[in-house]
Amino acid sequence: MLVDNYGRKLDYLRLAVTDRCNLRCTYCMPVGGLDWIRKSELMTDEEMLRICSLFVEMGIRRIRITGGEPFVRKDLIKFLEKISSLAALHELTLTTNGVVTAPFVPELKRIGVRSVNLSLDTLDKERFIRIAHRDELDNVLRTLDALLKYNVEIKINAVVMENLNIEDIVPLVRLSKSLPVSIRFIEEMPFNGGSYQAGLHWNYKRILAHIREHFPDIQKIPDAPNSTSYNYHIPGHLGNVGIIAAWSRLFCGTCNRIRITPSGIIRTCLYDNGKVNIKDILREGASDEGLKEWIRHIVSTKAKDGWEAEKNRDNHEPVHESMATIGG
Repeated sequence: MLVDNYGRKLDYLRLAVTDRCNLRCTYCMPVGGLDWIRKSELMTDEEMLRICSLFVEMGIRRIRITGGEPFVRKDLIKFLEKISSLAALHELTLTTNGVVTAPFVPELKRIGVRSVNLSLDTLDKERFIRIAHRDELDNVLRTLDALLKYNVEIKINAVVMENLNIEDIVPLVRLSKSLPVSIRFIEEMPFNGGSYQAGLHWNYKRILAHIREHFPDIQKIPDAPNSTSYNYHIPGHLGNVGIIAAWSRLFCGTCNRIRITPSGIIRTCLYDNGKVNIKDILREGASDEGLKEWIRHIVSTKAKDGWEAEKNRDNHEPVHESMATIGG
């Protein structure tokens, strides 16, 4: 097993396959997009498969595919098929914005993708356009319908943004009444590719208090091991509600995650800035054992929590890069 210097076992890899996205959500990137990573600097399918294979040999049991938007990458399904065939891998999951995902849902089910995190910050078309700067809500809802049709486990992720989508919290919670989905509200983080976010008004406590005003019988339920969300159930609802304290960073003590960015940088925390590019080491001709040694070294440097990771960033630079360049 991969064990960090705080005794935490890492068994969950989040692999970003691209930094590109077909939306321009305000909490993720500027309206004009980013300086996209050159194709030559992106990991190839073969490189990602080799790296994932080594991680699985070292104890990784869950892999989540992220972006950017994963389905912007060409032939993603073929790559997912290869990853799903890794013998010791227990769970393959995916995060998507749902814009072009609906036609691929039958293949995701066939491959064995266990669950999908679907980004959906509002159910209102005008607010969707203000947040994402694209008129794509109908396509996202088609993806939701397809996932429900094929009985794929669904977690709906909604970033809570002051002055943008507070009025959507209650309508989103109501989705859990008739649908077997988990509605998860996420504290807004500073990974927007632009200005640094110095504070947070809508933290997890305020989000929960707002929900409780409208659903006073909401009840706390047990959280799964290593869960990033505090989870709740409203009697009579098919689904559940979760709140992710991503800015407050209250789940760091049980963190079992490691990330690889689209260009191959390994990050042991969202809030660090990564110091080792495993793709470059691979391209320099490193053996499998040599790559494993690098992985062990990186894991041994994992910070105690997100606050320490942010403090240890190079030159103490503020957090501002886009989530798309990190991998959600």
